[in-house]
Amino acid sequence: MIDQSSTDPFALARDAADYIAQQTSVASHDIALVLGSGWGEAAELIGETTHTLQATDIPGFAAPAVEGHVGTIRSIVTPAGKRALVLGARTHYYEGRGVRAVVHGVRTAAATGAKTLVLTNGCGGLQEQWTPGTPVLISDHLNLTAASPLEGATFVDLTDLYSKRLRDLAREVDPSLDEGVYAQFTGPHYETPAEVQYAKRIGADLVGMSTALEAIAARHAGMEVFGMSLVTNLAAGISAIPLSHAEVLEAGQAAGPRISRLLADIIGRL
Repeated sequence: MIDQSSTDPFALARDAADYIAQQTSVASHDIALVLGSGWGEAAELIGETTHTLQATDIPGFAAPAVEGHVGTIRSIVTPAGKRALVLGARTHYYEGRGVRAVVHGVRTAAATGAKTLVLTNGCGGLQEQWTPGTPVLISDHLNLTAASPLEGATFVDLTDLYSKRLRDLAREVDPSLDEGVYAQFTGPHYETPAEVQYAKRIGADLVGMSTALEAIAARHAGMEVFGMSLVTNLAAGISAIPLSHAEVLEAGQAAGPRISRLLADIIGRL
């Protein structure tokens, strides 16, 4: 495993992109997707998978540490002829590998030429009307990790980080889609009821352990960002039952076919 703390993260991303290009014979990709808990089936519906690579063979990538995530990188050609790169090996901040590792997949996607990044996740919902299995568009985020993928005097405007254009496009596919603000906590423990209420009071509608850091890195790389969460459970203190990862997986599996079809239909319009 490469020690990313002592390696130029952008050079490592270029090395990874070069490896992907060599192994797939695809010079560049147009779209990149990070498929979180519950969203994995979308890869089968987006188009034809032409190449599947083991993440651990690609510079800077590691095997996923979370059940429900696959350890592959796939190159897919859509019916419209666009190339999609599906990143199935997401690194979470709580794994302790550092922020560079968390956003390495995003930077690699940008280095392959991808101009659009689709970020998905399974999360806790703070609005009682969003029952488990509800997809919600991400309109903005709260980064509660006390970390950033940007280093030094790197100032990036995040005013319109989550593309309104892409959210509007998603509503053309499904006008019933709601949107909300996603708060990223560090994890791996779930939030306490007090933390959930704190997040709600400062503007959060969704809470989870991914996405925000990746979105910041994507904006820095010049990518247009589209985010969507799957509410897998009501958050602590809102839910009447204790939280568990098994519940997250169960809700993702139940909603998987429906939300994967929705996401594939949205990708088809990009």
